[in-house]
Amino acid sequence: MRSLRMEAVRFAYDDRARIFSDLNLKVASGVTLLSGENGAGKTTLLKLAAGVEKPDAGRVLLNGSDLWRREVAARSDLAFVPQEPDVTPFATIREVLLLVCRLRSQPPEQADQVLAETDLEDSADLSVRELSRGQRRRVLLAAAWIGTPRTVILDEPLDAMDKHWRGRIHGWLTALREAGGLALVATHEAGSLAELADRFLVLRDGKVRELDSLPQDTTGRSHEETT
Repeated sequence: MRSLRMEAVRFAYDDRARIFSDLNLKVASGVTLLSGENGAGKTTLLKLAAGVEKPDAGRVLLNGSDLWRREVAARSDLAFVPQEPDVTPFATIREVLLLVCRLRSQPPEQADQVLAETDLEDSADLSVRELSRGQRRRVLLAAAWIGTPRTVILDEPLDAMDKHWRGRIHGWLTALREAGGLALVATHEAGSLAELADRFLVLRDGKVRELDSLPQDTTGRSHEETT
């Protein structure tokens, strides 16, 4: 059973208003969908969960290991797919993926494998700034598919994806769920992901609460009605 926990997390960017003052979160194996209005802090929460941002206070635990005190143990099973590709423009896509292979102790051949799986073979020697938005999103998927990470954090994974790639993401999460993995997914448009979800969370006023069904979007309609 995999787990993600946040305990009394506090966080603010520089000297701006504090985003989280006492954030507590428990996520277990399965697919968890996270919703919330724009500006609620969903992306920040995911960055804290993935170890991209460090909390000012409190702890983030992945499978029982503190993300900042036992980094190797905590991060070895983790893949983060942000909404925007935070990938250096000074390296080619192949070079970025080779680095991920090294970090996850995978053979370099896996870089070519995931390039093929994401239809990026012809773009392998380009930098991320030379790609379309959809291609950039696929680079993030390619990195996440290296090795066998079973703790996955996704920020708006359906954004800029066509029907084919939405189906591929659905299939990936289905397989992850069946293998006992953990996925925390922030999304405004659950669509087909809703049928995979084991739980629904909403972030509001710096707090997370669990819902029994799909939350309403900011227009008052359910996600099912907007997709």
